[in-house]
Amino acid sequence: MTKRAQDIKAVMLDMDGTFYMGDVLLPGALELLAFLNERGMPFSFLTNNSGKSSADYVKKLIGLGVKPEEARVYTSGDATIDYVLREYPEKKVFLMGTRSLRESFLRAGMSLVEEDPDLVVLGYDTELTYPVLTRFCDFVRAGLPYLATHPDVNCPVLGGYAPDIGAMMAMIEASTGRKADLILGKPNPGIVEGLAFKWGLRNEEILMVGDRLYTDIMMGKTAGVKTALVLTGEASREDLPNAKHQPDWVLEDLFGLMNVLL
Repeated sequence: MTKRAQDIKAVMLDMDGTFYMGDVLLPGALELLAFLNERGMPFSFLTNNSGKSSADYVKKLIGLGVKPEEARVYTSGDATIDYVLREYPEKKVFLMGTRSLRESFLRAGMSLVEEDPDLVVLGYDTELTYPVLTRFCDFVRAGLPYLATHPDVNCPVLGGYAPDIGAMMAMIEASTGRKADLILGKPNPGIVEGLAFKWGLRNEEILMVGDRLYTDIMMGKTAGVKTALVLTGEASREDLPNAKHQPDWVLEDLFGLMNVLL
């Protein structure tokens, strides 16, 4: 018999490998959203990719059949914006990121500048230019607060991998001698804390659902939230014995999650 979740008031959902695989919904995906809505339980999709805005992911979810009002997405970029607004209000930011990420910062009322910033923010920048990288390193070398949206070293792409923000951070560290002062995205707790603040909940009242032990489950444990591993993506049962961070629940798919939350 599956043990039941106690005191869970909101759910965070990973997307690729958990809710969909590529362009195909995984078992129980839409049924889970209907289930959560019936119980008035807040939920949000999470992604580490700050190269795209939440609007980009909303468009994909709607294309897969998710109702527009249910396509709630929170990216590591969103978590970074919320953190800067809380901790560095009205400060000037030098941002290294895509046009999409820049637009998200601007919509939030952030002041993006090319000279004399108060802090620097590194996002997944697939439009990176050498002059921007050089200027970013100059500001880091000068000692400005240095934030990064997430730590992924590689980003899966068709046919293999592309260097992600973690590779960029390694290059910046080699040039400046500094690591990022704070990384918001999985497996770090910043992305959880951003949503918990929005929902007005304690971390322990939130459930993280994902398919990767070393990001989704590790983040849940680091942030003090309950965790459920679904076996529809990367991780398998064979991975569990050697995993440093163990999930609270291991489920075949999202149908199993509904049994946990009953």
